[in-house]
Amino acid sequence: MNKSMLEILACPICKYHPLELSEINAKDELVSEGTLYCDPCSRFFPIIEEIPIMLPDELRDKKQEMDFLNKFKDQIPEKIITKANPWHL
Repeated sequence: MNKSMLEILACPICKYHPLELSEINAKDELVSEGTLYCDPCSRFFPIIEEIPIMLPDELRDKKQEMDFLNKFKDQIPEKIITKANPWHL
């Protein structure tokens, strides 16, 4: 995901903007792994292989996202690991 996308991305659930970016793997303006976080509704959206996964809760892949959380739990903000919606560790 190019960091410039933060200017246009909003939470698909509550429409809040701007989202908080946490980078895990990034080079210059390109984030290959990371998270986007929405403060008002406490939802996180993973960035996997440069793609922000910003789907409504009912269309999200819980297994994929739990695997992502487990893999990067030491690099993801605590509020995502312990309290984020729709699931957390």
